[in-house]
Amino acid sequence: MTTAFDPLDLSGTRLANRIAMAPMTRSRAGEGGTATELTAAYYAQRASAGLIITEGIQPSAVGQGYAWTPGLHSAEQIASWRTVTDAVHAAGGTIFAQLMHAGRISHPSLLPDGQAPVAPSAVAPEGKAFTNEGFQDFTTPRELTAEEIRETVADFAAAARGAVEAGFDGVELHGANGYLIHQFLAPGVNLRTDEWGGSVENRIRFAVEAVKAVAEAIGPERTALRISPGNPYNSIGDGDALDTYPALVDALDPLGIAYLHVLEAGDIREVTTDLRKRFSGTFVLNALTEGPTDHTSLRLIEDGVADLVSFGALFLANPDLPARLKAEGPYNAPDPSSFFGGDAKGYTDYPAL
Repeated sequence: MTTAFDPLDLSGTRLANRIAMAPMTRSRAGEGGTATELTAAYYAQRASAGLIITEGIQPSAVGQGYAWTPGLHSAEQIASWRTVTDAVHAAGGTIFAQLMHAGRISHPSLLPDGQAPVAPSAVAPEGKAFTNEGFQDFTTPRELTAEEIRETVADFAAAARGAVEAGFDGVELHGANGYLIHQFLAPGVNLRTDEWGGSVENRIRFAVEAVKAVAEAIGPERTALRISPGNPYNSIGDGDALDTYPALVDALDPLGIAYLHVLEAGDIREVTTDLRKRFSGTFVLNALTEGPTDHTSLRLIEDGVADLVSFGALFLANPDLPARLKAEGPYNAPDPSSFFGGDAKGYTDYPAL
């Protein structure tokens, strides 16, 4: 029987175990969207994960969605991440950069020259943006032109090349949680009538083209995608998940990418199981559980539901999480007041066993 503590060959990269650190926005980037020494310490502390997936990193300036988040679109940013990857590798870890274009989940104050956020269509989200000046109402985004869509695909590929230059083992494209790739997938947000919208085939096109471009830039073995079928987060209205996501996975599977990462944001285990069957590569699951997300989730690997299980807040609060999972606790409790922004408090000061 396969367990969470068995190694895994991830497209040629050996993972020490099947426990992944899920991507989590922490809003602690340095000046110019750079990674800092504190960033390096944070990820190196968690290098016992089989796989670390970083916080969302914007592939372009217009892709930023929150205050104090990092990028991978300038030479300075790329150089800053080298300190992080060196620290993780020195500690024996494997680390993928998550590339996240926030699309309409942004605010003009976060973007160059006060530009409007961009999206497949000019449909405003509900809620408020987290900006340098505090929370501000979302604005109506500007609809991307067809040429700008192709440029955005190229931005993902360029950022992926920058990630490899920075020493990352690969990249995960963020296609979940209501951000740009998810916005193209969702019929309630993507109202286009051209080749990028309308039918399921057209709505999955942006995700497929972005993954293809990244795979061509750095190799499919270093490329991954995160999705969250049926997830309503960021008022996305992902209403036809049963049609969209099987088609998306069927289109991606022949590319031979490193893994598919599914976030269960609702009672969709039937969908998860179907996607698992359709995808022939490594399947990573951020699972919805009945009780606390802890060592009981590792049964999903033993039962063959997933190849790796990813943990978010539990990994945030427990830098040595694999050891704690093996011992079945105890676990530090995460402090939500320090999740976003700040210094070492609630970031690198959680104790190990």
